[in-house]
Amino acid sequence: MKRIGIDALAVVDSLEIKQIAAIQRFVHSLSEERRFLRDVLSFEEIAVSGPEIERETRQRSAVFRAGSCVVVSSEPLEIDSVAGRYLQLHPEGIGAILLDVENVERALRVIEGRGGTPVGGIERDRSVAAFAVATPLNDVSLVFVERRQHPAPLPGFLLRETAPDVRRGATNDCGFRRYDHLTFNFQTMAPATLWLERVLGFQPFWKIQFHTGGEKADRGSGSGLRSVVMWDERSNIKFALNEPVIPNFEASQIYRFCEEQRGNGVQHAALALDDIVDAVGLLRKRGVRFMSTPSAYYRALPGRLDEMGLGAIPEDLPKLEELEILVDGEGSIGYLLQIFLDPSQPGESSSRRSPFFFELIQRNGDSRFGEGNFRALFESIESAQAPQLKTGTGG
Repeated sequence: MKRIGIDALAVVDSLEIKQIAAIQRFVHSLSEERRFLRDVLSFEEIAVSGPEIERETRQRSAVFRAGSCVVVSSEPLEIDSVAGRYLQLHPEGIGAILLDVENVERALRVIEGRGGTPVGGIERDRSVAAFAVATPLNDVSLVFVERRQHPAPLPGFLLRETAPDVRRGATNDCGFRRYDHLTFNFQTMAPATLWLERVLGFQPFWKIQFHTGGEKADRGSGSGLRSVVMWDERSNIKFALNEPVIPNFEASQIYRFCEEQRGNGVQHAALALDDIVDAVGLLRKRGVRFMSTPSAYYRALPGRLDEMGLGAIPEDLPKLEELEILVDGEGSIGYLLQIFLDPSQPGESSSRRSPFFFELIQRNGDSRFGEGNFRALFESIESAQAPQLKTGTGG
């Protein structure tokens, strides 16, 4: 696939976004969240909500970090809280995306000038200022954050003194470095695509459409999706948006995600790292489950690498097959390695069942979204859902 051209005239006033500051997860149990993020994925817990912010928000939160990947996890103390209301409507998942900006007051003026909808004014403490806006993502808000040398991305958080290198940023033993992209699923993505372009100033970066039924699609087999990646050139933030396509619109795993999520939502967050082989090996030893890849994928892989103009790559192909890591790329650009955690992990309580998952990605020159891997992920999820479809369970 070729990258879509960028229309520089579409962006007049930049929001001056710097990076994804954090994703905020609303969860039933902060202790279970700690066990997964801290004990399994080796995120450091760097901050907790202070008493004042807990009284105001009626929820308890903790901040976890690996590299520049930050997760704010919040459990409700009362039903009448943002976390409580979210969890009444949805399974555990991403309820807010936080973006670092140079100047929060300027960002608010630009958002309002473009027709965006703030849900409140700017909240401040000595180190952090932030405001939230409504989005076309159902109950997922967007929060713009201005902070000065402070690791917690929201006002009212207390740093944990025991967290190592809390102000400078620490790496974990999995080597997670940053958020590569976030992926959203919709029954129709046009409102969100237009909103990202007109309100946030994002531009189209990449697109794909396919159907697993191929030439037989008109006879009712398989399902498919349409995907567009939106991009903020200044920060290099990428949001991938998916929607189901006909025929068999309701059979698409994108549609089924929206049923399980009970609305549009964030399907996965991609964590970039430098050595995916070591990280996946470590996580598998800890019992982490990943989405399966059929053995036929690896039987065809040497031929696919030749077709992509890559030839031999440094990684050992039998090891990639053993760990079920995916490969994609193009000889003139480079390649990438990916794998996707299973949404359901061992030891989780039934309250944590959620269609959200993490992706691990190692980029070796290729900044795109591999078409072959994209389809492999889709078919893997579709295959996992097949028994549920036959028995009538799962949504």
